[in-house]
Amino acid sequence: MPELPEVEAARRAIEDNCIGKKIVKAIIADDSKVIDGVSPVDFKASLEGKTIVAANRKGKNMWIELDSPPFPTFQFGMAGAIYIKGVAVTKYKRSAVKDDDEWPSKYSKVFLELNDGLELSFTDKRRFARVRSLEDPVSVPPISELGPDALLEPMTVDEFYKALSKKKIGIKALLLDQSFISGIGNWIADEVLYQARIHPMQSASSISKEDCATLLKCINEVIKKAVEVGADSSQYPTNWIFHSREKKPGKAFVDGLAPHF
Repeated sequence: MPELPEVEAARRAIEDNCIGKKIVKAIIADDSKVIDGVSPVDFKASLEGKTIVAANRKGKNMWIELDSPPFPTFQFGMAGAIYIKGVAVTKYKRSAVKDDDEWPSKYSKVFLELNDGLELSFTDKRRFARVRSLEDPVSVPPISELGPDALLEPMTVDEFYKALSKKKIGIKALLLDQSFISGIGNWIADEVLYQARIHPMQSASSISKEDCATLLKCINEVIKKAVEVGADSSQYPTNWIFHSREKKPGKAFVDGLAPHF
């Protein structure tokens, strides 16, 4: 499931390859579950002829800023992904679209061709993503309901400790609450709690200030490292529990040792 680093990798790929280019063709899937609140015809009309001026992100949401609204906005869900033909976007899916790959994919929900011939597609095989056309994405849900972005709006230790002290739910559940802090999903929550040696079910309000400081440091370090390597998990440090996520109980090891708290 794409989390902050994967969505940030997609945002940066658009920023690096698409800014200043005009959309000359748009193909919108006839899928009202994913394409939310706008018809494919109207969505297409709102995109063609527009110039891409920025790519923005908050938490696990991204939107492409055009020279005039509305703006296409992407909530990645379980399997949403951005592909740019000929460009390696992120390694959490496949690195790039090859000449013999189906293009656009049958799972494409939004396909854009730019005036220099570059083509990009937002795909979603599992259909849990939501794509919207919004006048001001930050002023309406889901983005307006998000807590501070874990990368762009880091809390201080005092702010973090004060916020946790008011919450009696398990710390992992709290980290997954996008209204508390945005961008953290299952793999990041598991990683930072393991690195901080805090049990996922420990009550947030019971965590000491010292442990809060450690956890906040781990959040910052894990997210910054994952973003730095473009969400390429093969470059994550060997002491990360991430590498054992898919292994069966008793078969998971971190640097040759069984994980422990």
